[in-house]
Amino acid sequence: MSRIRPPKSLWARVALTLVFMGAVFALFWWRGPSFRAIGDAFTAVVWEWIVVAIAFNLLSVVVRALAWTTVIRSAMPAPHPKPLTVFSAFSVGLFANAVLPGRIGELARVAVLTRKLPRRKGLWATLVGTVLAHRVFDIVPVLLLIIYVLITAKVPAWAITILAAVVGIGVGLFTFTLVSARTDHGLRNDGVGAVRRVVAMARQGLGVMRSPLGMALAISFQISGWVCQLFAVYTAMRAFHIHAPLPAAGVVLLVMNVVTLFPFWPGNIGAVQLAIAAPLSASYGVAYARGVAYGFGLQAIEASVGIGVGLIFLAREGLSVAMLKVMPSAAQAELPNAGEESDDRAERERARVSG
Repeated sequence: MSRIRPPKSLWARVALTLVFMGAVFALFWWRGPSFRAIGDAFTAVVWEWIVVAIAFNLLSVVVRALAWTTVIRSAMPAPHPKPLTVFSAFSVGLFANAVLPGRIGELARVAVLTRKLPRRKGLWATLVGTVLAHRVFDIVPVLLLIIYVLITAKVPAWAITILAAVVGIGVGLFTFTLVSARTDHGLRNDGVGAVRRVVAMARQGLGVMRSPLGMALAISFQISGWVCQLFAVYTAMRAFHIHAPLPAAGVVLLVMNVVTLFPFWPGNIGAVQLAIAAPLSASYGVAYARGVAYGFGLQAIEASVGIGVGLIFLAREGLSVAMLKVMPSAAQAELPNAGEESDDRAERERARVSG
């Protein structure tokens, strides 16, 4: 059975995106509430709760940056980047993910951090490995959130099957990454090809998985970050006079992350709001217009933190949005430190000939 591949042509991708956008907005127009009802929901917002939700989101960013700091310290020898330096790179990555397509922020934060560290072989690939480990550790709080939602929330029967599949995939991915990191212990990179060298360096970024204490600390930080996000979702519900219980906030957090997993257009605006409003309306009796307005508000709260903090540290790093677009590709050109490797090969060749 042949695999379905995304189109390589830029115009084909644009056309596919427009089709998705058209379908979402047609559904929004057909099934969505009136814009007046959405506007009325915004007029009654309790702004004090909005401030609390923003604070929880900011705290989540800080804690997750600490998790990445822990992963980096386990994967690399000293000197290690300072926590503020890691937080700065992490914030720039959040900003890039918010304003640029294709999750480019994951590479942008590596590129920013690379500029702050002494040049060494395999630095870029190792940092990419730390980003992978950092993301894999998200699986643990996601699985805990799914279990919490399944036990406490009102979940449709069809959704239970999907969540069970997600649990299976998550456990499999975590196990595969853990085994890959364990088997990499003591691996030498000398005498192997460029591709294998890059893979080996990237697997070194998973070094935290060979440290039970470091892995436990990083996972604890990630869980704390997701708990902060859960309370941000819950307090934002209070701002829009949605008095559903905490498990409903867990459903919203899961739905929002699933919908934004594949960014077809900036923020998947429209699709996120419909996805959030549907379970709130069906399971908790929230008016559809209020649920859609809440979806817009919740997305704005998260964007205000990601974009606001990201802009501050973007200026601190002396970067621009245009530079963010080219930084990952420019840094990747160094893999696997081609210039240094070429010099090494030339030196070995000269020694062989002279010998």
